[in-house]
Amino acid sequence: MSVLVVGTTALDSISTPKGSNPRLLGGSASHAAVAASFFSPVHLVGVVGDDFPTRYLDLFSSRGIHLAGLERVKGGQTFHWHGEYEVNMNNRRTLNTVLGVIEHWSPKLPGAYETAPYVLLANIAPGIQHAVVDQLTRPKFVIADTMDLWLNVALKDLLRLLKRVDCLVLNDGEARQLTQDDNVVSALHRIHRLGPKYVIIKKGEHGSLLSGPDGLFVAPAYPLKKVVDPTGAGDSFVGGLLGYMAAQKSGSPASHLRRGMIHGAVVASFCCEGFGLKRTIQATRADITRRVRELEKLARF
Repeated sequence: MSVLVVGTTALDSISTPKGSNPRLLGGSASHAAVAASFFSPVHLVGVVGDDFPTRYLDLFSSRGIHLAGLERVKGGQTFHWHGEYEVNMNNRRTLNTVLGVIEHWSPKLPGAYETAPYVLLANIAPGIQHAVVDQLTRPKFVIADTMDLWLNVALKDLLRLLKRVDCLVLNDGEARQLTQDDNVVSALHRIHRLGPKYVIIKKGEHGSLLSGPDGLFVAPAYPLKKVVDPTGAGDSFVGGLLGYMAAQKSGSPASHLRRGMIHGAVVASFCCEGFGLKRTIQATRADITRRVRELEKLARF
Protein backbone atom coordinates (compact mmCIF):
# COMPACT_ATOMS: atom_id res chain seq x y z
CA MET A 1 0.00 0.00 0.00
CA SER A 2 1.04 3.61 -0.42
CA VAL A 3 2.13 6.17 2.15
CA LEU A 4 1.03 9.80 2.25
CA VAL A 5 3.69 12.09 3.74
CA VAL A 6 2.87 15.70 4.65
CA GLY A 7 5.43 18.07 6.12
CA THR A 8 8.19 20.52 5.31
CA THR A 9 10.22 20.36 2.12
CA ALA A 10 13.16 22.61 2.86
CA LEU A 11 16.63 23.79 2.02
CA ASP A 12 18.99 23.20 4.96
CA SER A 13 22.36 24.80 5.62
CA ILE A 14 24.16 22.58 8.11
CA SER A 15 27.40 22.92 10.03
CA THR A 16 28.83 20.08 12.13
CA PRO A 17 32.35 19.27 13.38
CA LYS A 18 32.64 17.19 10.17
CA GLY A 19 32.09 20.15 7.82
CA SER A 20 29.53 22.58 6.40
CA ASN A 21 27.05 22.24 3.54
CA PRO A 22 24.69 24.99 2.31
CA ARG A 23 21.18 24.59 0.89
CA LEU A 24 20.86 20.83 1.07
CA LEU A 25 17.57 19.08 0.44
CA GLY A 26 15.96 18.84 3.86
CA GLY A 27 12.73 19.15 5.80
CA SER A 28 10.66 16.60 7.68
CA ALA A 29 8.67 15.46 4.64
CA SER A 30 11.77 15.11 2.44
CA HIS A 31 13.61 12.84 4.87
CA ALA A 32 10.49 10.84 5.74
CA ALA A 33 9.40 10.39 2.12
CA VAL A 34 12.81 9.16 0.97
CA ALA A 35 12.97 6.75 3.93
CA ALA A 36 9.48 5.38 3.22
CA SER A 37 10.31 4.97 -0.48
CA PHE A 38 12.62 2.05 0.34
CA PHE A 39 9.52 0.01 1.12
CA SER A 40 6.36 1.52 -0.40
CA PRO A 41 5.06 3.98 -3.01
CA VAL A 42 5.01 7.49 -1.54
CA HIS A 43 2.81 10.53 -2.19
CA LEU A 44 4.44 13.75 -0.98
CA VAL A 45 2.46 16.83 0.05
CA GLY A 46 4.37 20.04 0.67
CA VAL A 47 5.19 23.48 -0.69
CA VAL A 48 8.34 25.06 -2.14
CA GLY A 49 9.28 28.32 -3.82
CA ASP A 50 10.61 28.72 -7.32
CA ASP A 51 14.11 28.77 -5.83
CA PHE A 52 13.78 25.03 -5.14
CA PRO A 53 16.36 23.25 -7.33
CA THR A 54 15.08 21.02 -10.12
CA ARG A 55 17.66 18.40 -9.20
CA TYR A 56 15.83 17.81 -5.92
CA LEU A 57 12.55 17.27 -7.76
CA ASP A 58 14.39 14.81 -9.98
CA LEU A 59 15.71 13.03 -6.89
CA PHE A 60 12.19 12.59 -5.54
CA SER A 61 10.98 11.27 -8.89
CA SER A 62 13.90 8.85 -9.14
CA ARG A 63 12.73 7.33 -5.82
CA GLY A 64 9.20 6.81 -7.15
CA ILE A 65 7.85 9.61 -4.95
CA HIS A 66 4.71 11.12 -6.48
CA LEU A 67 4.74 14.93 -6.55
CA ALA A 68 1.17 15.87 -7.52
CA GLY A 69 0.75 17.25 -3.98
CA LEU A 70 3.93 19.35 -3.99
CA GLU A 71 2.96 22.97 -4.61
CA ARG A 72 5.45 25.38 -6.19
CA VAL A 73 4.80 29.06 -5.44
CA LYS A 74 5.95 31.42 -8.15
CA GLY A 75 8.16 34.14 -6.68
CA GLY A 76 8.14 32.40 -3.30
CA GLN A 77 11.09 31.39 -1.12
CA THR A 78 11.48 27.81 0.06
CA PHE A 79 11.56 27.20 3.81
CA HIS A 80 15.20 27.45 4.91
CA TRP A 81 16.84 26.29 8.14
CA HIS A 82 20.44 27.05 9.11
CA GLY A 83 21.79 25.10 12.08
CA GLU A 84 25.07 24.31 13.79
CA TYR A 85 26.00 21.23 15.83
CA GLU A 86 28.49 21.03 18.68
CA VAL A 87 31.10 18.29 19.07
CA ASN A 88 28.43 16.42 21.02
CA MET A 89 25.90 16.28 18.19
CA ASN A 90 23.02 15.87 20.58
CA ASN A 91 23.42 19.63 21.00
CA ARG A 92 22.62 22.03 18.19
CA ARG A 93 21.52 25.62 17.78
CA THR A 94 19.49 27.34 15.11
CA LEU A 95 21.36 30.19 13.45
CA ASN A 96 18.56 31.31 11.13
CA THR A 97 15.10 30.25 9.98
CA VAL A 98 13.26 31.61 6.95
CA LEU A 99 9.67 30.35 6.84
CA GLY A 100 9.09 31.52 3.28
CA VAL A 101 6.17 29.88 1.49
CA ILE A 102 5.31 27.63 4.40
CA GLU A 103 4.27 30.53 6.64
CA HIS A 104 0.76 30.84 5.18
CA TRP A 105 0.47 27.44 3.52
CA SER A 106 -2.67 25.33 3.84
CA PRO A 107 -2.35 21.92 2.14
CA LYS A 108 -4.90 20.80 -0.40
CA LEU A 109 -4.78 17.08 -1.09
CA PRO A 110 -5.22 15.90 -4.67
CA GLY A 111 -8.40 13.83 -4.87
CA ALA A 112 -6.63 10.46 -5.04
CA TYR A 113 -4.61 11.28 -1.91
CA GLU A 114 -7.71 11.60 0.26
CA THR A 115 -8.07 7.81 0.43
CA ALA A 116 -4.44 7.14 1.42
CA PRO A 117 -4.36 4.14 3.81
CA TYR A 118 -1.16 5.07 5.66
CA VAL A 119 -0.54 8.69 6.57
CA LEU A 120 2.44 10.42 8.14
CA LEU A 121 1.84 13.90 9.49
CA ALA A 122 5.54 14.73 9.62
CA ASN A 123 6.85 17.44 11.93
CA ILE A 124 4.95 20.61 11.01
CA ALA A 125 2.50 22.97 12.71
CA PRO A 126 -0.45 21.10 14.30
CA GLY A 127 -2.88 23.39 12.47
CA ILE A 128 -1.56 22.09 9.15
CA GLN A 129 -1.75 18.51 10.42
CA HIS A 130 -5.42 19.10 11.31
CA ALA A 131 -6.09 20.46 7.81
CA VAL A 132 -4.77 17.21 6.34
CA VAL A 133 -6.82 14.96 8.63
CA ASP A 134 -9.93 16.95 7.69
CA GLN A 135 -9.43 15.84 4.07
CA LEU A 136 -8.78 12.13 4.69
CA THR A 137 -11.32 9.38 4.07
CA ARG A 138 -11.06 6.51 6.57
CA PRO A 139 -7.26 6.05 6.68
CA LYS A 140 -5.97 2.76 8.05
CA PHE A 141 -3.18 4.21 10.21
CA VAL A 142 -2.16 7.81 10.94
CA ILE A 143 1.10 8.80 12.66
CA ALA A 144 1.82 12.34 13.83
CA ASP A 145 5.31 13.61 14.64
CA THR A 146 5.86 16.76 16.67
CA MET A 147 8.51 18.84 18.45
CA ASP A 148 9.05 21.15 21.41
CA LEU A 149 8.25 24.28 19.36
CA TRP A 150 4.64 23.19 18.91
CA LEU A 151 4.36 22.32 22.60
CA ASN A 152 5.32 25.93 23.31
CA VAL A 153 3.31 27.83 20.71
CA ALA A 154 0.48 25.50 19.56
CA LEU A 155 -0.27 23.22 22.50
CA LYS A 156 -4.05 23.58 22.23
CA ASP A 157 -4.03 22.53 18.56
CA LEU A 158 -1.67 19.64 19.33
CA LEU A 159 -3.84 18.30 22.15
CA ARG A 160 -6.85 18.37 19.84
CA LEU A 161 -4.85 16.51 17.18
CA LEU A 162 -3.92 13.69 19.56
CA LYS A 163 -7.54 12.56 19.64
CA ARG A 164 -7.47 12.16 15.83
CA VAL A 165 -4.36 10.04 15.25
CA ASP A 166 -3.41 6.42 15.90
CA CYS A 167 0.19 7.06 16.93
CA LEU A 168 2.19 10.01 18.29
CA VAL A 169 5.96 10.22 17.87
CA LEU A 170 8.07 12.57 20.01
CA ASN A 171 11.40 12.54 21.81
CA ASP A 172 11.95 11.94 25.50
CA GLY A 173 12.36 15.64 26.38
CA GLU A 174 9.14 16.48 24.58
CA ALA A 175 7.31 13.65 26.36
CA ARG A 176 8.39 15.12 29.70
CA GLN A 177 7.36 18.60 28.59
CA LEU A 178 3.94 17.46 27.38
CA THR A 179 3.08 15.52 30.53
CA GLN A 180 5.11 17.40 33.17
CA ASP A 181 6.41 13.97 34.20
CA ASP A 182 10.15 13.27 34.43
CA ASN A 183 9.61 9.51 34.27
CA VAL A 184 9.30 8.51 30.62
CA VAL A 185 7.44 5.26 31.36
CA SER A 186 4.73 6.92 33.40
CA ALA A 187 4.65 9.78 30.88
CA LEU A 188 3.61 7.22 28.25
CA HIS A 189 0.46 6.39 30.19
CA ARG A 190 -0.39 10.08 30.49
CA ILE A 191 0.01 10.54 26.72
CA HIS A 192 -2.30 7.59 26.00
CA ARG A 193 -4.98 9.32 28.04
CA LEU A 194 -4.70 12.29 25.68
CA GLY A 195 -5.83 10.13 22.76
CA PRO A 196 -3.29 8.10 20.76
CA LYS A 197 -3.48 4.31 20.94
CA TYR A 198 0.26 4.03 20.28
CA VAL A 199 3.09 6.28 21.46
CA ILE A 200 6.71 6.13 20.30
CA ILE A 201 9.37 8.01 22.23
CA LYS A 202 12.61 8.62 20.35
CA LYS A 203 15.80 8.53 22.40
CA GLY A 204 18.36 9.28 19.69
CA GLU A 205 21.45 7.08 19.83
CA HIS A 206 19.75 5.05 22.58
CA GLY A 207 16.92 3.85 20.35
CA SER A 208 13.18 4.25 20.85
CA LEU A 209 10.36 3.07 23.08
CA LEU A 210 6.91 1.95 21.92
CA SER A 211 3.83 1.79 24.12
CA GLY A 212 0.55 0.28 22.98
CA PRO A 213 -2.17 -2.23 23.88
CA ASP A 214 0.41 -5.06 23.79
CA GLY A 215 2.68 -3.32 26.31
CA LEU A 216 6.15 -1.86 25.90
CA PHE A 217 8.79 -2.54 23.26
CA VAL A 218 12.33 -1.18 23.18
CA ALA A 219 13.98 -0.80 19.78
CA PRO A 220 17.76 -0.28 19.75
CA ALA A 221 19.47 2.25 17.52
CA TYR A 222 22.01 0.91 15.04
CA PRO A 223 25.44 1.61 16.61
CA LEU A 224 27.56 3.88 14.42
CA LYS A 225 31.31 4.44 14.66
CA LYS A 226 31.01 7.82 12.96
CA VAL A 227 28.19 10.38 12.84
CA VAL A 228 28.48 13.09 10.20
CA ASP A 229 25.11 14.86 10.44
CA PRO A 230 22.07 13.76 12.50
CA THR A 231 19.68 16.20 10.80
CA GLY A 232 16.60 14.33 9.63
CA ALA A 233 17.38 11.11 11.48
CA GLY A 234 14.12 11.24 13.45
CA ASP A 235 12.12 11.92 10.28
CA SER A 236 13.92 9.07 8.52
CA PHE A 237 13.08 6.78 11.43
CA VAL A 238 9.35 7.43 11.33
CA GLY A 239 9.25 7.45 7.52
CA GLY A 240 11.02 4.10 7.32
CA LEU A 241 8.76 2.72 10.03
CA LEU A 242 5.54 3.63 8.24
CA GLY A 243 6.87 2.67 4.81
CA TYR A 244 7.68 -0.80 6.16
CA MET A 245 4.22 -1.13 7.74
CA ALA A 246 2.49 -0.15 4.50
CA ALA A 247 4.42 -2.81 2.58
CA GLN A 248 3.08 -5.70 4.69
CA LYS A 249 0.34 -7.60 2.89
CA SER A 250 -1.45 -9.12 5.87
CA GLY A 251 -1.92 -8.56 9.57
CA SER A 252 -2.89 -5.50 11.59
CA PRO A 253 -0.78 -2.32 11.87
CA ALA A 254 -0.06 -3.22 15.48
CA SER A 255 1.59 -6.48 14.45
CA HIS A 256 4.05 -4.67 12.19
CA LEU A 257 4.96 -1.69 14.38
CA ARG A 258 7.84 -3.39 16.16
CA ARG A 259 9.64 -4.57 13.04
CA GLY A 260 8.81 -1.24 11.45
CA MET A 261 10.71 0.52 14.23
CA ILE A 262 13.76 -1.65 13.59
CA HIS A 263 13.69 -0.87 9.87
CA GLY A 264 13.19 2.82 10.64
CA ALA A 265 16.18 2.78 12.99
CA VAL A 266 18.34 1.30 10.25
CA VAL A 267 17.30 3.90 7.66
CA ALA A 268 18.03 6.61 10.24
CA SER A 269 21.52 5.18 10.71
CA PHE A 270 22.31 5.77 7.05
CA CYS A 271 20.96 9.32 7.34
CA CYS A 272 23.47 10.08 10.11
CA GLU A 273 26.44 8.94 8.02
CA GLY A 274 26.24 11.84 5.56
CA PHE A 275 25.08 15.43 5.21
CA GLY A 276 21.39 15.82 4.45
CA LEU A 277 20.15 12.93 2.34
CA LYS A 278 23.45 12.19 0.63
CA ARG A 279 24.12 8.90 2.40
CA THR A 280 20.49 7.80 2.62
CA ILE A 281 20.01 7.80 -1.14
CA GLN A 282 23.17 5.72 -1.59
CA ALA A 283 21.80 2.88 0.56
CA THR A 284 20.04 -0.11 -0.97
CA ARG A 285 17.43 -2.54 0.31
CA ALA A 286 20.23 -5.10 0.65
CA ASP A 287 22.14 -2.66 2.89
CA ILE A 288 19.04 -2.19 5.03
CA THR A 289 18.43 -5.94 5.31
CA ARG A 290 22.03 -6.51 6.39
CA ARG A 291 21.83 -3.94 9.18
CA VAL A 292 18.43 -5.22 10.32
CA ARG A 293 19.96 -8.70 10.71
CA GLU A 294 22.86 -7.22 12.65
CA LEU A 295 20.43 -5.46 15.00
CA GLU A 296 18.49 -8.69 15.47
CA LYS A 297 21.70 -10.42 16.59
CA LEU A 298 22.64 -7.56 18.92
CA ALA A 299 19.22 -7.50 20.59
CA ARG A 300 18.66 -11.27 20.95
CA PHE A 301 19.29 -12.90 24.32
